[in-house]
Amino acid sequence: MTLNKEDMKALTDKYAKMCGENDTVEQNLFAEYGVKRGLRDINGKGVLTGITNISRVESTQIIDGKSVPCPGRLFYRGYNIKDLVNGFIAEDRFGFEETAYLLLFGKLPKKDEIEDFSKMLSAQRKLPTNFVRDVIMKAPSADIMNSLTKSILTLASYDKNASDTSVENVIQQSVKLISTFPMMAVYGYHAYNHYHCGKSMYIHRPLPGLSTAENLLRMLRPDKKYTHLEAKVLDLALVLHMEHGGGNNSTFTTRVVTSSGSDTYATIAAALCSLKGPRHGGANVKVVDMFQDIKHNCKHYDDEHEIKEYLRKILNKEAFDKKGLIYGMGHAVYSVSDPRAEVFKRFVEQLAEEKHRQKDFKLYSMIERLAPEVIGEERHIYKGVSANVDFYSGLVYSMLDIPKELYTPIFAIARIVGWSAHRIEEIINADKIMRPAYVSNCAFNDYIEVEDR
Repeated sequence: MTLNKEDMKALTDKYAKMCGENDTVEQNLFAEYGVKRGLRDINGKGVLTGITNISRVESTQIIDGKSVPCPGRLFYRGYNIKDLVNGFIAEDRFGFEETAYLLLFGKLPKKDEIEDFSKMLSAQRKLPTNFVRDVIMKAPSADIMNSLTKSILTLASYDKNASDTSVENVIQQSVKLISTFPMMAVYGYHAYNHYHCGKSMYIHRPLPGLSTAENLLRMLRPDKKYTHLEAKVLDLALVLHMEHGGGNNSTFTTRVVTSSGSDTYATIAAALCSLKGPRHGGANVKVVDMFQDIKHNCKHYDDEHEIKEYLRKILNKEAFDKKGLIYGMGHAVYSVSDPRAEVFKRFVEQLAEEKHRQKDFKLYSMIERLAPEVIGEERHIYKGVSANVDFYSGLVYSMLDIPKELYTPIFAIARIVGWSAHRIEEIINADKIMRPAYVSNCAFNDYIEVEDR
């Protein structure tokens, strides 16, 4: 028996209606049972689900016994992210490798330790024989996150110790994935660009001795060329996206799957699937799309009044994607400021000058200032709103001529470090599977024979 497309659609519509009728939960029940939606209370405070030594996010301070919003602060293993960035920037060093060492192993590396770890990453920066041809280039997708997930899961087939969850083995697997994520992401894009877009195909191998950021740009560009500033800004982006506490969606996913005893490849694949959502790692793409829409619909995008009124239209679901969101503004934790955005902005302006994109930077700065005003006027919110790191990262990637298909994968290339650190910490400390409670609202029914239904 077969069904034509019309019959399939009719059945699907019928089933969707049934799901809508039977799966909808009355909103008042969440308050009645004290269920915190999104694992956050009405004030935005998260439900405690674990303890971590890896990073710390601060957005409030206690004054006279009351919690008061303050400028956001982010710490990696107790070190302020601003101090870490200022350290390697002042010495004109790339920061990805030493910051990865810090997050994974818990201490700032000495010079020789940075060199040893960088050599370890470089030595692992290779894929199995014919992996690019047989896995990455087969069935390429415009969704590079899906392509990356497929590659990660397939890598497990090449690992004789894939299911070994000892700390020693997980460290080896983590280093391998940190090293090869840029390759799998960039090659996945090139395969898509060739087979779907009809462009030239080229596969550049990473060069030993180069940093992760340098190799990423080298593999991406046809001529393998990049400026020092370009590589430094991309390196900074990777450091700022590397880790953000255990409470973000993809890191929590990492810890949940790890707690079940699953292997590294399955765990990281799950984290990737979480990150790709537009409410998480996909937000920077939406920021760029929103700005293109603003530039297209505002005749004078140096006119503050015109820009402010168009932002109001976006917020009221009258413009752009009509979701009512000004992307890149606001964060689940930060209210006064996102320290990552503050650090980023300094170097974004430098890159804008090198790329002759000062006009775009001016527009971003204007919207960063105007958007909180509009949101404050149009919304009843419990905390302040400020630009988050995604607000500027999309602009940076566009100035680096990185295709939008790679924006979220670059987030993953950075965050794999944080995921790995949290996986190791979970393995060392936890001996229980995470199993949260749900209130059942299911009614009791008596069984009815088929003929009587």
